[in-house]
Amino acid sequence: MLAILVGGILASAWYFAFRKRGRTRLIGLASAGLLLGGGWYLATRQRPAEIGTLRHTGTVFRVAFSPVGYTLASVSSDTTDTTVRLWDAQTGALKWTLSGHTNRVVPLAFSPDGNTLASGSLDTTDTNVRLWDAQTGALERTLSGHTGLLSSIAFSPLEGNTLASGGADNNVTLWDAQTGALKRTLSGHTGGVSSVAFSPDGSTLASGSLDTTVRLWDAQTGALKRTLTGDTGRVSSVAFSLDGSTLASGSYDNNVIRLWDAQTGALKRTLSGDIVGVSSVAFSPDSRTLASGGADNNVTLWDAQTGALKRTLSGHTNMVVSVAFSPDGRILASGSYDKTIKLWWLE
Repeated sequence: MLAILVGGILASAWYFAFRKRGRTRLIGLASAGLLLGGGWYLATRQRPAEIGTLRHTGTVFRVAFSPVGYTLASVSSDTTDTTVRLWDAQTGALKWTLSGHTNRVVPLAFSPDGNTLASGSLDTTDTNVRLWDAQTGALERTLSGHTGLLSSIAFSPLEGNTLASGGADNNVTLWDAQTGALKRTLSGHTGGVSSVAFSPDGSTLASGSLDTTVRLWDAQTGALKRTLTGDTGRVSSVAFSLDGSTLASGSYDNNVIRLWDAQTGALKRTLSGDIVGVSSVAFSPDSRTLASGGADNNVTLWDAQTGALKRTLSGHTNMVVSVAFSPDGRILASGSYDKTIKLWWLE
């Protein structure tokens, strides 16, 4: 079995070959299937591999895969590029460019059914969350209510009826995603909220903050369940494993990732190594691998069960600020200050 990229398309195929004078020559292909790539590429079993690069004209601050299929969304946090872009991750084609934000765009999230895309602005003159039809690119509604910079948004995972957002006003805001009504505001952080994430069953909302803490909230009542302490630096990113057992948090300052028991709040382990300034963490769909990006310009893959460093993916020329797995776990996307999105083939 091998993979071959022809004209920008990666196909997996059975092959027939013979060796002559120490070289293997490909003589037959059959049963090809499609996946993304760029240019001509020949690979055997070596994984992961960089398979494509997509570009913005500004810093790529967030990437997110649709829960359905291979649609990839990206946003740019740059005053010269305030767009949201939707890509076909199988072909690399740009599907939509969504315009409307008047300043830098940072947070980004798909609804559980993949039909709605939420994006938010970083600048104080445009502190709105916009909801877009992910199929047509049409603007559905605008949510207003934050008084500071927006940095993170997330849909509740079951029916997607609730949208959570966090920002520089130190608060987490819960919205009715269907009507746009503000449901409640969760207060308690003493620094800006940098990241929000729902547990897979939708019962708990985690928020990471520049105040160095992670807070776990009851997603239905808004009550504070517990506060996780241990970081001495700003928390940049939080993510639940898809099996609901583990919460990961990354720190800008301490160059470490902490894995917490999502039920008890106990610290399970600390991941550290040759990493600098962790800005984003994400679990693979099978919960076995954790990806992180940071100021060392690399993407790092960790064994989520043992904490062992599995692989470092190099190629970006500036800080990696966002990482995301495709729904099937085969592709990892990374967004960077170098204005590119790199796509990595993992299987």
